[in-house]
Amino acid sequence: MPPLLPLPTYPMQIGDIVKTKRADLGLTQKDLSESSNVTQSMISKVEGKSADNVSIEILRKLAKSLSCSVIDLLPESDKKKPY
Repeated sequence: MPPLLPLPTYPMQIGDIVKTKRADLGLTQKDLSESSNVTQSMISKVEGKSADNVSIEILRKLAKSLSCSVIDLLPESDKKKPY
C-alpha cells in the first residue's frame, strides 16, 4: 500500500480531496483517467485547482472510480446545511 499523503493544513477543496483519495488507492492520474473516462488533463486541472466549475457528471465519474460518493468529494464547508 502506498504511503498516505499528509493532509493539507488549510481547508480541503475538491481537488485536494480527489488527489488524496486517488493517492490513498495507489492510483496515478492516468489510472484514474482510464477507470473514470475523465481525461487526464481534466483530472490535473481539478487537482491543481485550475478547474473553476467541475460538472456533476465529472464528479460522479471520479467518485465511482474512487469508490466513494459524490458528497465525499465535497469540502466540509459545502456539506453544511444553511439552517
